[in-house]
Order: sequence, then structure tokens, then C-alpha cells
Amino acid sequence: MKKILSVVIFTFILQPFFVISQTKTSAWQQFKKLSCPEKCWVMKHIFVAKKAGRITQYVRLQTDSIQKTNILDGDANGGKVDAFRHAFWMASLAQKMKWRKAYRLGKAHEKGNYSDYKRHRKEDGTFPDKISSTMDLWNNDIGLEIGKTTRNSSSDSLKRIVIDYILSGKMKVIKKNKQGQFIDNNGNIIDNDSLKGKWENQKVLIDSDL
Repeated sequence: MKKILSVVIFTFILQPFFVISQTKTSAWQQFKKLSCPEKCWVMKHIFVAKKAGRITQYVRLQTDSIQKTNILDGDANGGKVDAFRHAFWMASLAQKMKWRKAYRLGKAHEKGNYSDYKRHRKEDGTFPDKISSTMDLWNNDIGLEIGKTTRNSSSDSLKRIVIDYILSGKMKVIKKNKQGQFIDNNGNIIDNDSLKGKWENQKVLIDSDL
């Protein structure tokens, strides 16, 4: 009976929370793959999960679109596009729901990333680490503040504000060279093998206008 109830709740309320997949993986299977912190957030916030899902889908589409332009740096792995995704996500959520719920969702996502690290699972093609999580949480917080103070702004205006924040150095990215390789504080290339299986490493956070 509990399983049937869960399926009903998922089908009519929670399913829109998940990004539409191009594969044949069902939304229910995607839900089962979520980390425990993310599942807990969804189940505790059933009546806003649907709204959060629609916003999340929109943010991903907008991020993919911006990545294909020269507005930012095209880097979705520790770069300005990555910063945009997190800040615009939180800003959009904070506009449409109580900001504390958006904050908890962002925290749940990062806790999920740590769970992925412990299980040696990748997020968006790369293994999570502490510096990436720190970057995401910083940009999440900036996004929340933007969303809280621009509740009546259009989505296009919100997008422009987030981009301006990035270009003015108010957000964080991970330091790389012109070839897109991670470098340490002294400008030395960090060997990819030294990053594998390490939560703490030599990556460095810098302001987003550098």
C-alpha cells in the first residue's frame, strides 16, 4: 500500500521536479537515483516540488543556451557558466517560493554531491570535491540574495542581473589556465590523477571577474 501511495504521489506531484531526460530512463527511476538529502527535501516539500521542478528545467535550458554563446566563458565545470547555473537557479527559486526552502534545496543538492563523492559517482561528468561544493554554496547564496530583492523582476531581467554579478566579480569560479586546466595558487597545472578520489585538493577559488 505504501509503495502504491508513493507512486501516486510521484506521478501527479513529484514527477515534474525532474529534468526531462533524452534517454528512456523513467522519472521514477531518476527519483530513486537521487541522494537521500535530495529525496528528503522533495518529500518534505511536496507541494512546492512541482514548482521547483519547472524552475529547475527552465534554468537548465537557459544555462545550456548561454553556454553556447560568448556572453560568459562557456565553462560549465567550475567556470562562469557553472556560477550562472547555481545563482540563477537559486534566484529563480527565491522569487517564486520562500527563500529558506530554496536555500535548503541548494544545501540538499550539495550534501548529495558529497554522497556522490563517497560513492565515486560523477556529477555532470566530473567527480565532486570540496572546492566545487564551496563554490556552489557561495554562488547559491548570492543567487538567493538576488532573488529576494528582485521578486517582481522578469526572468530576462533576473538573468541579466546574475550575469552582471558574475562579470563584476561578485561570484566565485575555480582557477584555470587559458587551456581550461585546473591550476594551483602558484599557477602550476594540477595533474588530473591527483584529483581522483580526493575531496580536498589543490584547486583554488577566485573572483568571477578574473
